[in-house]
Amino acid sequence: MQLLSFFATIAFSFISVSSAVVSSRSALDVFVPTIISPNATTVWVMGTNATVSWDPSNAPVHISNGASVYLRHWGYLAKGFSLRDGNVTVQVPIIPSTLINPNETHNIILFGDSGNESPNFIIKLDPNALPDRAPEGKWD
Repeated sequence: MQLLSFFATIAFSFISVSSAVVSSRSALDVFVPTIISPNATTVWVMGTNATVSWDPSNAPVHISNGASVYLRHWGYLAKGFSLRDGNVTVQVPIIPSTLINPNETHNIILFGDSGNESPNFIIKLDPNALPDRAPEGKWD
């Protein structure tokens, strides 16, 4: 009988701990802010700084993840900032001319609790700043 009581106590403890973990996870909210910039009229110039901005006005109390900005087909441009800031400055990468089509559009993904994409925009070539090869660690 003591063995049965022991197992019942362990099972009850496990259920209590499990439900506490589930309830704390449910307190987190998903925040998908509207990206303001870049937008469809944006032109970034390689090698310059650009601002990625979004609307932080409806940010929930709990945001579960750190934020990052990802340039599609290139890599991360910024990591570790707060989505409550509403903007982050990034350096526009220098993309070798063999890898970019001047007519191609790009977009960024703002990651936090989930990812949302900007409208497509243009990254303008700067022929004076093109390297002979891609910078180390920029490919994923």
